[in-house]
Amino acid sequence: MLDDGKPIFQQIADSIADGILAGSFPEGTQVPSTNELAAFHRINPATVGKGLGLLVDRDILHKRRGLGMFVSEGARMRLQNERTASFRAAFVAPLLTEAASLGLDLETVHRIIDQEGTNS
Repeated sequence: MLDDGKPIFQQIADSIADGILAGSFPEGTQVPSTNELAAFHRINPATVGKGLGLLVDRDILHKRRGLGMFVSEGARMRLQNERTASFRAAFVAPLLTEAASLGLDLETVHRIIDQEGTNS
């Protein structure tokens, strides 16, 4: 599972974030511990800790002293907003720039997207 070319700690953070978005880790629930994740992935616990720390810094997870890491309230919405902004920057903006360079108006772009959506 961990072989994406990204740093391992980032892949750990992304995996937990994906689980939150998918509903595997609802808000208020506990996520697997550092040691559980390290054993599962066969990596150093410090690497897992760094990945979980990224999510704590973004208020996606929070620590409960002596209990572990839990999904913060509003985490799913924050993740959706972050991913929507990334999607827009990585895909929508370049698409519209290319469409403009081809002389396509928004109506034509919408029609093309609708056609592709029905083909998938």
